[in-house]
Amino acid sequence: MLEVTFPGGVSVDAIVHGHRIRTDQPVAGGGAGAAPAPFDLFLASIATCGGFYALRFCQERKLSTEGLSLRLTPERDAERRLTTIRLDVTLPAGFPDKYRDALMRAVDHCAVKRAMVDPPAFDLRVHQRELATVG
Repeated sequence: MLEVTFPGGVSVDAIVHGHRIRTDQPVAGGGAGAAPAPFDLFLASIATCGGFYALRFCQERKLSTEGLSLRLTPERDAERRLTTIRLDVTLPAGFPDKYRDALMRAVDHCAVKRAMVDPPAFDLRVHQRELATVG
């Protein structure tokens, strides 16, 4: 479970397993730009998940990870809607050709991506606090 708090302004924080994840809106969006915007965290979750799968693939095969990197590029249409998420993996120098396709398949197994491809249902519920009675 995640808890969300509102520390002030348009900042919204999430508390996950004891870790506070701060968000804010850019200055142009009314925020202070003091933390990533929530949508940036969404994109970062995809990139870091894919990066984790690439890293583990190399580690499990005792391949060098020096120079391994992943870049996410969001592509948008004229209305600024997200249309494509491009992931570019840069392999370490000397990476064995025989593992290229397997590494791509590993990155493609990212759990965050899979949750988008086969999305869960959303169950939104609204609760209201009761007024305290003075007795």
